[in-house]
Amino acid sequence: TITKVLGGRNYLGCYFLGATIFSIGIFRDHLYNEALRVQPTHPLLLRDEAKYAGALLFGLGNLFVLSSMWALGVTGTYLGDYFGILMDHIVTSFPFNVMANPMYWGSSMSFAGVALWFGKPAGLVLTVLVIVVYYVALKFEEPFTNNIYARAAAAAEKQKRASSAIAPSATSTATADVPAARTRSKASI
Repeated sequence: TITKVLGGRNYLGCYFLGATIFSIGIFRDHLYNEALRVQPTHPLLLRDEAKYAGALLFGLGNLFVLSSMWALGVTGTYLGDYFGILMDHIVTSFPFNVMANPMYWGSSMSFAGVALWFGKPAGLVLTVLVIVVYYVALKFEEPFTNNIYARAAAAAEKQKRASSAIAPSATSTATADVPAARTRSKASI
């Protein structure tokens, strides 16, 4: 695994994967734009309404993607949970309070927005393919993420129960260590 190759440094592994994913994403966007550039337009998609819809989709899509990245941070965005880097709690703030998987949907909206802005039907077809890829990815990602957070919650609950079971005896030990307590008989403590 990446963490083993990097000497057990899980944060470095996550940052390396994040840089790789980000770079491949830039390259993917470049290929998408190059593919659209040489594709024919369609008259219905050249209307002002399509251009406005494209601008709206692109704007909202980027809002969802960027606000997701902000809410999750680097390790939350770039699969930190695969490296054992878990968030303290589930993010429920914007945009996660508006939709599930806002990064995937926002990215798809951005692709559709660009296709509409330039009036390219091929871009809409590519957007559908992107949605299919994201759908397949989520079939693996969501169960994995749900499972590791459920295990982490169960472990935390088990540790909490163990700590509360130990707490009363720790109190009596602490009381016995107080100088005044040492002068009394054990029966009075």
